[in-house]
Amino acid sequence: MKYKERILWLLASISLAIIAIIFESHTQTEDKKNLEEFQQYYRVYSLALPKSISFAGEIISLKDADIAERYDKEILTNVYWQSQTILMLKRANKYLPTIQNILIEQQIPLDFQYLALAESGLQNVVSPAGAAGFWQFLDKTGKRYGLEISEEVDERYHLEKATYAACQYFKEAYAQLKDWNLVAASYNMGIEGVKKQIRAQNINNYFDLYLNVETARYLFRIIAIKDICENPQKYGFHIPYNDLYKKTPVVWVKVDLSISSLASWSQQNACNYKLLKLLNPWLRKPFINVPLNKIYYVALPQDKILASNLARKIVNDTLTLEDTKQDNMLKEDLLTHIDHTVMRGETSKSIAEKYQINEEDLLIWNELYAGAILKPGSKIKILKTIPDANSN
Repeated sequence: MKYKERILWLLASISLAIIAIIFESHTQTEDKKNLEEFQQYYRVYSLALPKSISFAGEIISLKDADIAERYDKEILTNVYWQSQTILMLKRANKYLPTIQNILIEQQIPLDFQYLALAESGLQNVVSPAGAAGFWQFLDKTGKRYGLEISEEVDERYHLEKATYAACQYFKEAYAQLKDWNLVAASYNMGIEGVKKQIRAQNINNYFDLYLNVETARYLFRIIAIKDICENPQKYGFHIPYNDLYKKTPVVWVKVDLSISSLASWSQQNACNYKLLKLLNPWLRKPFINVPLNKIYYVALPQDKILASNLARKIVNDTLTLEDTKQDNMLKEDLLTHIDHTVMRGETSKSIAEKYQINEEDLLIWNELYAGAILKPGSKIKILKTIPDANSN
């Protein structure tokens, strides 16, 4: 290498070394600055616990270390899960008034409204086990408490009807457990599950029972959510009223015939399929089969209806199906048969009378013999190909 080239190479090496030193020094300075600012401005606070909490009118002392730690975990988890909690608070403004009204009517403590938040965050979610809706009913449990659940209609997603079903559960649980804290716990592990633990441990106090991790947390999570919802600013949640989600005013349509296309029907009646589905998540198919003698109430957005020709036909926030535009969207024969659930004490004769059909036909359709004892909960097929009594 020539002398001049060696000099240039040396100068280049020195320059690169100087640049590296300057860059490293700058990086260290930036890191130090960031660390100082982080230490100066970033704060995560432990929350001071109250002396007591309450649920369903019962005061719960936090003097016991285990109880205090269990509540501390839930209040910290929900306060510092800011995005989820702020969305929950926004939804609460939209849905809790409906739940509150039903709880008051059914004489259930208002604190049970927070079970819906703990269960689903007021979202129509489905759990890995198949529990669905705001109240997270399993298929079998929902049917037990009177909800219609099929491929076409799933009332676990019907806020009002599912809330009434939840109230039935609370009443049944309280009749057996005699304690609202245990009732809440049973919503997580079942009435029999709670009773089994009470018998095994000879203790009937939720806070002294040794339970599985999920149920041991359950009531504390509900109470933490309750405290945040009732005192949001106490925990740093500042939500302007205009940012809260609002309930959509609706007009109810009394639907007593099958509709073959809900999308077309909604468009013909100042709405669209998206809005119809948002207001009626319990409708699971793009059509609705209406069994004989059955009536559904389908919600449509009030503002759209009031701006249409349907406005003058509204009576008590309700329209009949005949009031709406139909244009060949109705099909009385859309449903080929009805599955009737046998109730206690029903016979083939009483069911035939209910549907105004011949008992002999009913026996033939279901391969039954005269005088057969029907098991409560079993299904009886009622064909719709026969003429009904109204045609006589």
